[in-house]
Amino acid sequence: MGLGGVAIASATAGAMLAVSLASTPLLQSELTAEEADVFDQGDRISTGMNFRLPQLTRPVNILVLGVKVLSSDIENPPEESLDLGYHSLVNSFEGLSDTMLLLRFNPETEQLVMLSLPRDTRTYVDGLGETKLNAANAYGGPALAAESVSDLLGGVSVDRYVRINVQGVEKLIDALGGVTVYVPQDMKYTDESQHLYIDLKQGEQHLDGEQALQFLRFRYDEKGDIGRVQRQQSLIRAMQEQALSPATLTRLPQILSVIQSHVDTNLSVEELVALMGFAAQSDRSNVQMLMLPGDFSNFEDYYDASYWLPNFDQIDEVVSQYFGNGTTYSRDDEFDPGYLRIAIQDSTEDSEAVDNLVNALYDAGYSNVYIDTDWSEPLSETRIIAQQGEVEGAEAIQQVLGLGEVRIESTGSLQSDVTIQLGSDWQQWQ
Repeated sequence: MGLGGVAIASATAGAMLAVSLASTPLLQSELTAEEADVFDQGDRISTGMNFRLPQLTRPVNILVLGVKVLSSDIENPPEESLDLGYHSLVNSFEGLSDTMLLLRFNPETEQLVMLSLPRDTRTYVDGLGETKLNAANAYGGPALAAESVSDLLGGVSVDRYVRINVQGVEKLIDALGGVTVYVPQDMKYTDESQHLYIDLKQGEQHLDGEQALQFLRFRYDEKGDIGRVQRQQSLIRAMQEQALSPATLTRLPQILSVIQSHVDTNLSVEELVALMGFAAQSDRSNVQMLMLPGDFSNFEDYYDASYWLPNFDQIDEVVSQYFGNGTTYSRDDEFDPGYLRIAIQDSTEDSEAVDNLVNALYDAGYSNVYIDTDWSEPLSETRIIAQQGEVEGAEAIQQVLGLGEVRIESTGSLQSDVTIQLGSDWQQWQ
C-alpha cells in the first residue's frame, strides 16, 4: 500500500510537471520544411494531458539515434574542449550514429518492438551512395537518417526521431538510479586519445551511468559491433524491467531535465511522456527486440571496410510481422521443425544435461541442432530465444520441452533461428 501511494503521488506530480512543460519545444536543431515532411505528421499520436498522464492513440514508429561526437569531429569545438591533449566528447548531435533503433509502440497489440540497426549496415544513403548506415546522420541529420532507414526497410514510415549523445545516456542512467545487468565477460580497453577507459568485471553488477557507458561502448571481441548490439539489447531489457519501480516516477523531473539538455527530438513533452508510460507498463513478453537480418561481409568482396550485409528476404518477413498494420503474420507453409536452426548455449556446466536436451529435440523432429559457446550467466530458468523473430518455432519448442521462457530478442547465436540458453530448471525436469 505504501508503494502504491508513492506511485500515485509520483504519477500526479509527474503529470502536473508534464502539463507545465507540454508546450516546451524539444528540438535542439532546426528542421527545414522539407526535412520535417519526412516524418509522418498525420494523426496525433497521444491524448491531451489535463492533469492525467497522456496515452498513445495509435501505433507509432520512433527512430532513435545514439551519437558520439568528439571535439576533433567538429569545426568549432567548445572552448573547454580545447588544449586538453585528447579528443574529448562534446554535447553535439551532428556525428556518426553509433546506435540506431527503430521502435514501434503499438497500443492496439500492446507490443513494444525494438529493431536494432547495426551501424555498419551497408545501404544506400542519398548523396553518399552505398555506404554505412551510420553516415546518414552525420551527412544529412535525422531526416536523411530516417529516409535511409525507411528505404532499407521497404518503405516503413518514421513518425518521430530521437537523437541522444553519449553524455546524455550516462546522465539518463544516473537519473534512473543506475541499472543492474550481467556483464558477460571481463571488459578491459584503453584509448588514451579519447581518455576512454573500460574496466568491468564479469558478473551481475549495478552500473552507474559511466560504467553503463563502458558496457555499451565496448566492442573489442570476436563479434565487434554486433556483439555491442546484443549488449545494448540486454541493457535495454534490464532498464525496461527496472523502470516499473515506483521510484522511477519520483525521478521524472531529473529525467526530463536530462532530456531537455542532451536529447534532440521532434517529440513534444506530451508525446514523450505517453511513450515512457507505455514502455514502463509493457509486460516483458510484449517487449520484442530484433536485429536487422544480415551477415558479416567478406574481406575479399569489400576490402575497403567491414559491413553488415542486409538479408532482404528476411527483412521483408520482419517488417511484415512486426511493422505492419497490426495484423498477425503467419507462415505460408506448414510449420516444419526440421527447418529450424537451433543453437544450444549451456549455462549449467552439465554436459549430460546438454546431451539429454539434444536427444529430446531430435526425438521431436528437430534435426538441425548445434552446440554454441556456453552462456556465461548462470540461469535458473531456460530461455528460448526467437533470434530472428521466429516466435512460432520458439513457442513450439517450449511446448516440447515443457519449460522455459520464450523471448523475442537477438541475444542468442547469430546463425540460429532459435537459441536455447539452458538453465538449471532443465536439470530438475529430467
